Amino acid sequence: MLNERAVELGRLIGQSDEYKAVRRANDALGADADAMTLLRRMEQLRQEASAMMDRGDQPTAEMEQELEKLLGQVQVNPLYQRMIVAQENFDKIMVQVNQWILEGIKKGATSGIITLG
Repeated sequence: MLNERAVELGRLIGQSDEYKAVRRANDALGADADAMTLLRRMEQLRQEASAMMDRGDQPTAEMEQELEKLLGQVQVNPLYQRMIVAQENFDKIMVQVNQWILEGIKKGATSGIITLG
């Protein structure tokens, strides 16, 4: 029964306006070749910096400057901004869903009545 309810909750979340907005914004951003090039380069720099720090080294000043420049370019992209807003709205909904689940858990833990549906 728990599995069925979880699948149903997932289905409802997938049909929510917030989730649909994230999907649309993500698809639009993914179709923007320039933005994707910038995002891929940022990820590459992040991975290189992480590997350097794992070895005990510090990322170079050039890497940091390039990352700041790329971030500035990405942040002014309207598709990226739309994606960030859509993701934040979806995250708010998921926080609320998790809160509702926690409330249900608390009620279920204190209830002596077993329900089957």
